Amino acid sequence: MKKKGLFIASTGQHVGKTTTCLGLVSGLKKRFKSVGFLKPVGQEHLLTNEGVVVDKDVILFKDYFSLLDPYEMMSPIVFSKGFTKDYLDGEIDRSALIESLKVCYQHLKEHNEFIIAEGTGHVGVGSIVDLNNAQVAAILNLDMILIVSGGIGSCFDSIALNYALCESYGVKIKGVILNKVLSEKKQMIVEYMEKALRRWDIPLIGAIPFDLFLTNPTIDDYVNLFKAPLISGENYKIRHFTHTRLVATSLEVYKTLICPSQLIITPASREDIILETIKREFEMAEKNETLSAGIILTGILPPKPSVIEQLKSSNIPCFYTPTNTFNAMKMITSYTSKLKKEDTARVEEAILLVEGHIDFDRLMSL
Repeated sequence: MKKKGLFIASTGQHVGKTTTCLGLVSGLKKRFKSVGFLKPVGQEHLLTNEGVVVDKDVILFKDYFSLLDPYEMMSPIVFSKGFTKDYLDGEIDRSALIESLKVCYQHLKEHNEFIIAEGTGHVGVGSIVDLNNAQVAAILNLDMILIVSGGIGSCFDSIALNYALCESYGVKIKGVILNKVLSEKKQMIVEYMEKALRRWDIPLIGAIPFDLFLTNPTIDDYVNLFKAPLISGENYKIRHFTHTRLVATSLEVYKTLICPSQLIITPASREDIILETIKREFEMAEKNETLSAGIILTGILPPKPSVIEQLKSSNIPCFYTPTNTFNAMKMITSYTSKLKKEDTARVEEAILLVEGHIDFDRLMSL
C-alpha cells in the first residue's frame, strides 16, 4: 500500500461504518507496530476526563485499543451546536479548520505506521460547511474505502452517487466493503457486486454478514433515548435483551409469556406485572441462573415508592418515562443504537465478525 492511511466513509447513516472501522483497526494492528485513529470531523461529542471535547468514536477507539495519541490530535474538528450558522455567518475561518486537520494528521503519521480516518455519514455530509468527506479525504491526500449495506441494485446506486462526488474532488475509492449481508444471499450478492464494480476498477474487499446482536441496544441506550435515569439495576445497565415485549395483557397470560433475556414495556400502574417479574428474577437467582430481565415503565402515573424499593432489591435495570406506552414502543422500534466503549460485548462481537470477513491481503495490496 503506497499511502500510510485510508479514509473510511459510507453511503449513508447506520450502514456500520464505526463497526467496520473497529474490525479494520484490529486487523491492521496485527500487521503494523502502531495504528492511529482519526475522526477528522465529528458531530456527536463527549467530554473526556481530561476536559477535552472530542467525537464519541474517538473515546471508543482510544480506550479500547489503548491508543497513545492525545485526544485532541484524534478529533481536530467537532460540529458543536450552532457551528453551521456560525460558519455561514463568516464567524469560523475555514483555513484554520483545514490547518487543524493537517496538523493532527501529520502528528498521527509521525507516531504511527498506519492511520484509519473515519468519516461522518455519507460522502456528502459536511458540504454545508465545505468539509464533506470527499473534501476532507482530498485535504489529507487519502484514498477511500466505502462501506455500503449489503445488496445489489439500490446499494450500487448509492455507491454511484458517492463515487461521483469523490471523483469531483479527485479522491480515489480504493475498495468497497459490503456490510449487513444476508447469509443466504451472500454468494450471489458478492458475485454480482464484483461484476458491477469492475466498470470503475474498484475491488470488493469484504462482505460482512448481518448480525442481529450488533443491532441490539442495551437498557442504557434506552435510558439515553428517553432521557430518563435508571431507578434500579445500575450494575446491569449494559444488559442486552433477546426479546422485547409490550405487556398490556392479564397477569395470567403474562405468566405464560415470561422468558429469559426479556425487556418488558408496561404502564407503571401495572404493579401485578412488575411484581411478577421481580418474583421470577428472585426465583432464577435462587437457582443460580443468569438474571436477565429489564423493565421500562410508562404512563402518567409514576411507580409507587414501595414498588421502586422492590425493584432496587431485585437489581432489575428499570426506568420510568411519562411517555405513553404506544409512543414508547414507537420510539424503541425506530431506534438505532451506536457502539460505545462500555458495551464491550458488542464491541468484541463487531471486531470478531468484521475482521473475519475482510480480505486484508487484498486491502494491503491496493
